[in-house]
Amino acid sequence: MATATRTTTISDPVGIHARPAAEFSRAATASGCTVTIAKQGGAPVPAGSILSVMGLGIKQGDDVELTVEGDNAESVADELIATLTKAE
Repeated sequence: MATATRTTTISDPVGIHARPAAEFSRAATASGCTVTIAKQGGAPVPAGSILSVMGLGIKQGDDVELTVEGDNAESVADELIATLTKAE
């Protein structure tokens, strides 16, 4: 099983609030892969859980790390990073 990791800095002035968290969680679930998200240096949470993602309290300037396990992990990771940054 393939694994991919990506890191990005959140630039949205309000961070990851309800709308982008919901969009990101839906995309993570739809990918069919096991996806976690963490603030850099923090414990990872399941990316498919909107409440878990919002519970990270991600603010502007925070670095987040995605880990994707499954088929097409590299392309899924790229798509999920694009989802996070597109919402900004």
